[in-house]
Amino acid sequence: MGCLKNILRAVILTLAIIGFLSLGGREWINGLIQNYLHPSRDVILEKAQKVGDFSNINEEFEIENATGILGYNAVIAEHTATGQKMIVVDSGSKPILTEEDLKSPDVEQRLKNLIENVKYQAVSVDYLKITKRGTINSYGKSCPYIKFEAKIKKLPINDVSGIIAVAKDSKGNEKLLISASEKYSQLIADEFFKNIK
Repeated sequence: MGCLKNILRAVILTLAIIGFLSLGGREWINGLIQNYLHPSRDVILEKAQKVGDFSNINEEFEIENATGILGYNAVIAEHTATGQKMIVVDSGSKPILTEEDLKSPDVEQRLKNLIENVKYQAVSVDYLKITKRGTINSYGKSCPYIKFEAKIKKLPINDVSGIIAVAKDSKGNEKLLISASEKYSQLIADEFFKNIK
């Protein structure tokens, strides 16, 4: 009797699955998976609002993702013509780098110590050199940045250059701004970061 009961359950379950799939269940499941893996622009912009106001950025920039990683909220954008990446990280109450760190004479050593902490992660940096210091406008204020050159392992690209900056928003929270590319352009970074509020 128990064997017949299990066979009957299997037949009913099979018919339920076939009915679900024939009534559009496959498209519904595919839609859920696609929305999770590739969220719509509206969903990405809504998540990006946790980090800043990106509504004024130029059309030549595309916000690729807005996510929370290890307690940090981050927005990743790309300049569509050149592929230059821009990253804005809201470090919340535990800043990764501060404005004082970027202004200090031993900033290169601080960056190397930070790199050591992520050495065994998906990306590792072999070489890092600070080439310039300056200021950039973001969140409506002037903030310090350092320009760097680096050699990266475990990625399809090896030699990159870019900037690392720290800006404070209107609430006093520090945001880490990073822009990097194989063929880095300061003009592209300036254009993107100045429009974040």
